[in-house]
Amino acid sequence: MDAYVLTQPSETSVAGPASTLAPVAEAERISSIDVMRGVALLGIALMNIVFSGLPIAADWNPKVGGGATGLNLAAFFLQYVLFDGKMRGLFSMMFGASTYLLIGRLDGRGAGLRAAEIYYRRILWLMLIGLIHAYLIWHGDILYPYALLGLVLLPLLRVRPRNLLITAGVMVLLMTAADVGKGFYIRKTHDLALEADKAEAAKKPLTDEQKDAKTEWQDIRKYFIPTADDLRKEKEMYSGSYFNLVGKRAVILVKQFHSTPFYLDNWDMFTMMLVGIAFIKTGVLAAERSFAFYWKLAAISYTICLPIAAFTAWKSWQQGFEPLLTNFTFSTYQAARVGMTLGHAAVILLFCKYGVWPALRARLAAVGKTALSNYIAHSLIYGVVFYGYGFNLFDKLQRYQLYYVVLGMWIFSLVWSPIWLAHFRFGPLEWVWRSLTYWKRQPMRIKQPMQAHATAV
Repeated sequence: MDAYVLTQPSETSVAGPASTLAPVAEAERISSIDVMRGVALLGIALMNIVFSGLPIAADWNPKVGGGATGLNLAAFFLQYVLFDGKMRGLFSMMFGASTYLLIGRLDGRGAGLRAAEIYYRRILWLMLIGLIHAYLIWHGDILYPYALLGLVLLPLLRVRPRNLLITAGVMVLLMTAADVGKGFYIRKTHDLALEADKAEAAKKPLTDEQKDAKTEWQDIRKYFIPTADDLRKEKEMYSGSYFNLVGKRAVILVKQFHSTPFYLDNWDMFTMMLVGIAFIKTGVLAAERSFAFYWKLAAISYTICLPIAAFTAWKSWQQGFEPLLTNFTFSTYQAARVGMTLGHAAVILLFCKYGVWPALRARLAAVGKTALSNYIAHSLIYGVVFYGYGFNLFDKLQRYQLYYVVLGMWIFSLVWSPIWLAHFRFGPLEWVWRSLTYWKRQPMRIKQPMQAHATAV
């Protein structure tokens, strides 16, 4: 999220005692990072709205819910090719970059071991916020896994950019290999389940392997192509009271997500955090490189990865989103996702370097500065719009209609964020987070309201 800095009450540049630790000053923020974080935060809503308004399986199989023809199919293609995983990639890059800025500034002001103390306190409070968010507000929380990754990120801040990028590249290759292996495993499970069905039809006893395979294949089918009864149960869960939803969601979804081993489920976020650290170290994310650098990065990324992502989406549609086939097709996901994320980052940084649309940049930066508050606010909106304690529209809108809700959320964030920051130093949840991090209530109100707060962009 945001970086911190050690400052003097007198605002001099001389390092002071540890008691002067405080959040980063406005003048020391890197505007391009705020803008990119704002874009990522708004873009993430394009994916989260599908997880909120439609059955979970509809995210990768539009035939399950929301429609798979016409505008609905077009919405799926655009979501998958341009945004799915890419916005999370940008957000993960910003998390890694901000971690580096935090420690770098604290080290530069002589904080010593206090830098690690502040950092880990910040991370542990983020973990608690993530748990509250996941269990009480929205199951698709990203804060808890970010906090888990943050616990191991600190020692990597001193690694050379080149080695960070090589490590990230190796991780992408390993994730791709794992996806291919998963495809073979699903095929083997299917074949064993088919043998079990034939054995049952012939009234032959099943081996333990066949029994396990049959149960697992049913779970796989349920995950990718749920039955009408499965969809009815999922809809009932979301249409009940708030407390009923919290209880069932905790057992069915959140517990499952949080029980997955840390080292198996978070590689894609960790990969982009490493890229973020490397890019902030080399000036890429601060928009300090040449215009030609960003144009080349965008051109190479899109030329290679845009066709891969488009082909994957088209091939999956052609295969009828059948899990036995699409698991091999989706093995291109990680490589395309990383490449497209880098392309998007290059375009955003060009947007900042050229200085176009200053009013829009100012609003995006304001959203980036209040990212935590906006992220939680969006989750609250999902609940009000889709769940039983609100308007109860779960699985009642077509896929393309979900984006009308997203448009409203974007307008909300782009309007309230700069207005709020014209009067207050931090977003409401950012203020709570900072105060807890420093064990001291931080000053909140700006004595003289700022004119168009984000003019610092």
